[in-house]
Amino acid sequence: MDSPSSTAAETRITGRASILLPLPLAGAYDYLVPEGMILHAGDYVVVPLGTRERIAVVWGPGSDALPAARLKAVLERRDAPPMPADLRAFIDWVASYTIQPPGAVLRMAMRVPAALTPPTPVTAYLFSGGKLPERLTEPRRRVLDTMAATSDPLTAAEIARKAQVSNAVVRGLADCGALKRVSRPRHAPLPQPVLDTESVTLSPDQQAAAATLRTSIAQDAFSVTLLEGVTGSGKTEVYFDAIAETLRRGRQALILLPEIALTVQFLSRFEKRFGCQPAAWHSELSPPRRQHIWRAVAEGEVRVLVGARSALFLPFSEPGLIVVDEEHDPAFKQEEGVIYHARDMAVVRASLGGFPILLSSATPSLESRVNAASGRYRTIALPQRHGGAMLPTIEAVDMRAAALPADRWLSPQLVTRMGETLERGEQVLLFLNRRGYAPLTLCRACGHRLECPHCSAWLVEHRFHGRVQCHHCGFEAAKPESCPACGEEASLVACGPGIERLAEEVARVLPAVTPAILSGDNPRERGLSSVRETIDAFGRGDIRLLIGTQIIAKGHNFPGLTLVGVVDADLGLSGGDLRAAERTFQLLHQVSGRAGRGERPGHVILQSYMPEHPVMQALVSGDSERFMTTETAARRARRLPPFGRLVALILSGPDLGQIQQLAATLARTAPHETGVTLLGPAPAPLALLRGRHRYRLLLMTDRQRNIQQTIRRWLAQHKIPNAVRLHIDVDPYSFL
Repeated sequence: MDSPSSTAAETRITGRASILLPLPLAGAYDYLVPEGMILHAGDYVVVPLGTRERIAVVWGPGSDALPAARLKAVLERRDAPPMPADLRAFIDWVASYTIQPPGAVLRMAMRVPAALTPPTPVTAYLFSGGKLPERLTEPRRRVLDTMAATSDPLTAAEIARKAQVSNAVVRGLADCGALKRVSRPRHAPLPQPVLDTESVTLSPDQQAAAATLRTSIAQDAFSVTLLEGVTGSGKTEVYFDAIAETLRRGRQALILLPEIALTVQFLSRFEKRFGCQPAAWHSELSPPRRQHIWRAVAEGEVRVLVGARSALFLPFSEPGLIVVDEEHDPAFKQEEGVIYHARDMAVVRASLGGFPILLSSATPSLESRVNAASGRYRTIALPQRHGGAMLPTIEAVDMRAAALPADRWLSPQLVTRMGETLERGEQVLLFLNRRGYAPLTLCRACGHRLECPHCSAWLVEHRFHGRVQCHHCGFEAAKPESCPACGEEASLVACGPGIERLAEEVARVLPAVTPAILSGDNPRERGLSSVRETIDAFGRGDIRLLIGTQIIAKGHNFPGLTLVGVVDADLGLSGGDLRAAERTFQLLHQVSGRAGRGERPGHVILQSYMPEHPVMQALVSGDSERFMTTETAARRARRLPPFGRLVALILSGPDLGQIQQLAATLARTAPHETGVTLLGPAPAPLALLRGRHRYRLLLMTDRQRNIQQTIRRWLAQHKIPNAVRLHIDVDPYSFL
């Protein structure tokens, strides 16, 4: 199957062009192509829209539906590689599947408009070797020594930083002839992966898996492979081999990771294997860096890119492989704007581009398992840890029998094990998937609970900086000195533990150890650099005891970690999420897998009030297959995904009455078709979010039905008021 992008430059468009704007409009608009201008599908152009000018994409030839007098003309073509045909087809597919305007999806692929203009050269300097200045000061001498030691042209800022002088010193030396001014590209060339730096000896299982993947890549056709391996089995090294094969064949590779934090150790491992770090794409990049990477991807300079889900919409010119690491992770689901699942859409993009995709996980999603069982996906298994390491032993502690005081959360068994582990010089990880100090603050005088003014959610106390925060909308305020309801002073008490409160308890029971905390919103750990520092320090053994949320639960390798304590193993089992058991199993399996990856054996303690629950029993026994078989049968019996299809429609707005009335109207006109069931309308569990009231309707149907077409016909009967937002979530993962 040839890649659609190979024919992108063959169609010349003159006269009229169909232009898609990155706006949530009904579709593409026709524009006149000025005489002498030749366009191709995928070209980036500037067009007038109302009183403004917009950057848009040529989607194809225009039509004769409107007279020329009613059309406006394209203003200019941007000097950038055209959007590849497979990416344009992907945008159309995603729009159709998610029931969104194509322009809304296009906007995700055009988040860096500045990259559509070629970067201008910068002024740089070389050592001229000519006459030295008459007055040779110490700063000038440092500059000349710096430049004499390099043959590369450097900017004034780069020279000033190296020589520890001001930019004026550099310019002064150029004015007197000691330095020569030259032009240099704004960005230095990106380092390219080297393929002969193999540093890991693959096990027989890994070698067999790598050979299978190399064969798949050599076929140069679409295929999906599920790489399932226990934690520590070396899945990353296997798909590194697949990436190397992709590079040998002159193609680009994309690696999707669910969270930015997972790139921390990944970048180092990639550099060890390929001699340089891959290009990275995530929200922490500076605007200039985003511009550089976007254009380098389009021009083919980037050969390997690792990124979050938005990297799926980058304009790869020669795509040859997509790797979705931790494919089961719910963070791959985009929950706002255009709602999509990056894992599933990555499979679509590979299909449209005609190249292979690899899904990797120690705990594959039930959806991927079912696809593998049906033969749609190929499966490769790595059942053993690499290098002879053993899987950790797991035990469940019945917290009902522990009978702890109300302000204690660590069982005697866990505390004893922690002390013994630390005495041996080994490391401990405590896992609690709850940020802040306490999830709830209430008044012991009147019972009032601190609640977000904009959401149906309690405010979480963050004691380290004396504030309470909503983890849904971001609202935060100083913790009140007195109860806002009754005015009683010093009456507000914290209920339940967060990781900050857990750190206080650790300090009491193990006073000789200073625990470190790792959480995405911990004020002392904000930002990717702080996360990297903490993870690196724990990996080196500089931190003996780490308390973390799910940011630390997967994808990391800590050779000295031998004890993992899960403080509240039941936390994810509450609520109405249909995937609650599956998600809890995956998360606890992943965090358990951090233990015992080095030479010493690992042990995991699960603190649970329901040790008899199938999830806990599966983890303790190691019989994950039995649990997933039972879960699969339960989903099939209830026609739940992946055996049925769900679509959520969420109405939100400032006027509760208006939302209720519109929800009732939609329910009355809902499609009455065989196999289609409507649940609701009902208030969403988060009935108020960011100041907007929310109602939800849920459609259930079989997988064979074109549910998108059904929903379009249904919604076409109604006019949604401007004040109301309608979010359509095909295949919902979150039910809040």
